[in-house]
Amino acid sequence: MFKMSSSIKIKFQNHFKLYISLKDKIIFENELIRKGIGFYVDYENQPSTIIDVRYFLLDRDRHKIDTLLKETQIIADTETISLTDYPLVKQVQYLYLKIFIIVTVIMILIVIYDNLKSKI
Repeated sequence: MFKMSSSIKIKFQNHFKLYISLKDKIIFENELIRKGIGFYVDYENQPSTIIDVRYFLLDRDRHKIDTLLKETQIIADTETISLTDYPLVKQVQYLYLKIFIIVTVIMILIVIYDNLKSKI
């Protein structure tokens, strides 16, 4: 079993903040623990509707974390550079397009049915 590597002491050393999407939280934390990288998650100062989880990570672990992010293909943000999960955005846009087409087709069918009904 792996020892939990979360410690508030990291917040008081040379550190940087990294934001990880909530959907990648478990994978990211498991990889940090597996690789023995210390981290701290500030749950108390997170907004109630969190989308991203804020991690405090040691500066000396930057290279390991960069490699970890590349290996797991997790998209991470910093406070100054906000990135978007483009594949996820593309999926959501595709879903909106499908819903729009379905609603449009249903409305056209209703109009056609109504016109045919009124002619009879």
